[in-house]
Amino acid sequence: MTTVVKDQLYRDLAPDMKPRDRRLRVTAVGDTHAQLVVEHDLGGQVGKKTRVSISRLRAVAFELLEDPADTDPLYLDLLAAISEAHHPGATPADYARAAHRVAVAHKETPTSPPSAAGEGPQQGT
Repeated sequence: MTTVVKDQLYRDLAPDMKPRDRRLRVTAVGDTHAQLVVEHDLGGQVGKKTRVSISRLRAVAFELLEDPADTDPLYLDLLAAISEAHHPGATPADYARAAHRVAVAHKETPTSPPSAAGEGPQQGT
């Protein structure tokens, strides 16, 4: 079961909404309902605010398209690097270089404090 949180993007899969490719962004979440704004709608209702029950958002009536819960810095940096490399003449090597730069940068950046296995000051001796 997916947790409904602010900034998620859903596609409305109701039979009358599928052809309209209606997409809604969560703007607030309450105990039983979520507030949403229409971000894309071929029927022309972009910007309209609506309210949907959380249980309905979790059901098959909606498809989760974007979830801000994925905050892995490596993933986000990789997406940014690939976006920078992307242009009409981009080659596979351009994307590989972008990914390599991110991997090297993350390898050089410590992500955790020194362990107690001798790295850092000794205490209590």
